[in-house]
Amino acid sequence: MNRNKKLFNLQTFAGGTSITRSDAEALIPVQETHEIIQGVVEQSAVLQRGKRLANMTSAQTSMPVLDLLPIAYFVNGEGGSAKKKVTTMKWGKKKIYAEEIAVIVPIAEAVLDDADYDIWGEVRPRLVEAFGQKIDGAVLFGADKPEKWRDDVVTTAVKAGSYVKLGSDLYASILGEDGVIAKVEESGYFVNGHMADITMRAKLRGLKDTTGQPIFKTDMQSGTSYTLDGSPMNFPRNGAFDRSKALMISGDFSELCYSIRQDITFKIFDQGVIQDPDSGEILYNLMQNDMVALRAVMRLGWEIPNPINAMVPDKTKRCPFSLLTSTEPIKPTYTQTELEAMTVDQIKTIAAGKGYEITKTVKAEIIAEFLAAQEA
Repeated sequence: MNRNKKLFNLQTFAGGTSITRSDAEALIPVQETHEIIQGVVEQSAVLQRGKRLANMTSAQTSMPVLDLLPIAYFVNGEGGSAKKKVTTMKWGKKKIYAEEIAVIVPIAEAVLDDADYDIWGEVRPRLVEAFGQKIDGAVLFGADKPEKWRDDVVTTAVKAGSYVKLGSDLYASILGEDGVIAKVEESGYFVNGHMADITMRAKLRGLKDTTGQPIFKTDMQSGTSYTLDGSPMNFPRNGAFDRSKALMISGDFSELCYSIRQDITFKIFDQGVIQDPDSGEILYNLMQNDMVALRAVMRLGWEIPNPINAMVPDKTKRCPFSLLTSTEPIKPTYTQTELEAMTVDQIKTIAAGKGYEITKTVKAEIIAEFLAAQEA
């Protein structure tokens, strides 16, 4: 008889009418919470490859980011005629917003009573996978992204023009002078990792040199080690990678920073109702249906600092990530708030790249003209 069965039988013999909080907590020891959060990190390509910051202490936190570089000058002349110029530095702030990921798993008490195995042990790996998929989908592709979170990695790269459409030569598309890795280097960053759709494995295995020998395999016995230019590759299998938007994401993943506000916490309920979030329809009444429900909650946020560097001062053109795509990406649209945060020159640069004709000179009018062209 497993521990779950013992627990529910003891409640019956003791004449109890409900599962108390202390009884429920016995199902999930404290150390299992630590195991779960580690499991999510392993299942999520973003949390595994990104840089974890100190845990958040509130719902939002500010990250100081270098926004203006100092400038040095040669001093011409000597003595009193030699006047040294002054310079300054400036830091901006980027905010990380903690957003909640949650799920409820209802289970019939009869199932717990009759099971010959650990039900929660079966549920746990699925929770790990679900949390990892949700995080990767939102951060990389903007899938079901919270409103307060910044643009996803793919949208950020497309806005900066940091992508390469796959051509007939895969090697050149990735490692060539105008390839994916070069795009990142042009922004002043070095690539330290890659995330790719699983179909990229076959494409890489099929690469051959001029003699017909596979480039990424030295013999037929050992397994293929997937690295590009010395940087490791991830092939997420949690269902979050959207190959229609990117075949591969390469970049400096130390610039993908995340912070956890709350590790996964659990609570077990034996009373209450579970409603459909859209229709409001009651799906389960735990007491009436003789069910218990496990609720798992986690809160975290992320940001791309992308500080100014000497190579690319313009933040609209600077991106620590680049994409390999199968088709020409759909250019993202800009909101009025985003445009107001830019300089006039930055707006005009983006407009020129999109083929918009800007005739106005006042910023507010330029933004209005930009938005009109974008809607057209």
